[in-house]
Amino acid sequence: MPTPARSPRAPLCSDPLCTAHDHAADAAYRRAFDLLNRRDFLRVGALTIGGLALAPYLRAAPAKPAAAARAKAIIQVFLFGGPSHTDTFDPKPAAGPDITGPWRKAIGTNVDGIQINELLPLTARQADKYTIVRGLTHRTNGHETGVYMMQTGTDPSAGLVYPAMGAVIACKMEEAGLLKGKSLPAYMTVPVALGRFSEPGFLGPRYRTFVPGNLSDPLKDDERRRLKNRDRLLAELDAFGHSEKDLFEEADYYHDQAREMVLGETREAFDISKEPEAVRKLYGDTEFGRSCLQARRLVERGVAFVTVNMRGWDTHRDQADRYKKLMPELDRGYSALLADLARSGLLDTTIVTCGGEFGRTPKFMTDPPWNGGRNHYGAAFSWTVAGGGFKGGQVIGATDNRGEKVIERPTAPWDLSASIYQLVGVDPAGTLPHPSGVTAPVVPPPPAAKAAPGAKRSAGGTSDVNVATSGILKEIIKT
Repeated sequence: MPTPARSPRAPLCSDPLCTAHDHAADAAYRRAFDLLNRRDFLRVGALTIGGLALAPYLRAAPAKPAAAARAKAIIQVFLFGGPSHTDTFDPKPAAGPDITGPWRKAIGTNVDGIQINELLPLTARQADKYTIVRGLTHRTNGHETGVYMMQTGTDPSAGLVYPAMGAVIACKMEEAGLLKGKSLPAYMTVPVALGRFSEPGFLGPRYRTFVPGNLSDPLKDDERRRLKNRDRLLAELDAFGHSEKDLFEEADYYHDQAREMVLGETREAFDISKEPEAVRKLYGDTEFGRSCLQARRLVERGVAFVTVNMRGWDTHRDQADRYKKLMPELDRGYSALLADLARSGLLDTTIVTCGGEFGRTPKFMTDPPWNGGRNHYGAAFSWTVAGGGFKGGQVIGATDNRGEKVIERPTAPWDLSASIYQLVGVDPAGTLPHPSGVTAPVVPPPPAAKAAPGAKRSAGGTSDVNVATSGILKEIIKT
């Protein structure tokens, strides 16, 4: 796959101490295009004939869950940059200050026997709702490859550039005929896209995630006038007549949906000001808290997959100061999301995952230039899963007493993705459409953990970042 040029405005890493070798294997997974926000929506004239470009988003709107699905929606809380597992869900209080850094306490949760780091007191009160997966491992330390693996749930050596899970779910819902009748896309991202990989992969741009951008802001009078002018233009063109009748009828269909999303009642899905003040206060007045609340509103209205991106977790240095801001925001927003979904009954049918592309080195680096930080670490890290058929109040997997190695129930990214697919009614052993006509499994067969020296590369591929699969996480799926 050719490597697309990268914009100078989108550096590989915000921290200059993020070493170049961490990114050396990541070029093939860099993003090749930008996403629409409302400004683009207005600028390119989405409500004119040119609005056919928006059709992929508007096709992706679920009407009902797939057959045999236990979950109707997924909210993926993605902590971009890689949160420290030992400072969140896998504390090592007895390991010594070279591992714990300044956070030497583990606190109890509302589930006997489960402890998490002292930095997450509100999340500790919700432990009965989530399972901690402490054995995740993929053995790569590059942001792009790590993001690709965790968001697609596949190994990068599989020979194909795979789509994100949200794109797969949107595709499968369309195949099942479940996407017409609503104006909201099935796959959305708030508040911003990461720009680290191509979400639709080989499925193509019709399954690209939709980023609402500032659709939550009040619509200005000049914007409303411009949209209505385009509306009139389309009506005039339609009255003029044309030979490509089917094409224009399709344009009219998606024009109506686009108009509804921007000017109609559907717009309220993005407007968290409609929520009671007490609910908004619960989530916190931060970008992350507001995004979590918006995600809840979107899944209430039929969106199947929402990614909530929280930036800032690439803490190579000065981690203590940076966590003073990051951890309270995460703790408040994430705990509120779980509590709010449970209160409304939505948690039973909504999967909520939380984690990053990898963990951070267990050793806390105090020497210059780090001044108290942790580097990238894909050998062992943690995610949480909740709702939609997953058990709560559980821990699966374990690392050693320093958080450096997985010693119990190693879990690969494709184990997690296969488990989620199963719960949402997508067959992990099924196939996806590929423009070349090749067979593309939803979850490719896992590669071997190690290839013998000089061995011929298999169709599934092998790589030094691979780990052997441990299978669907049956231990934490409700029977």
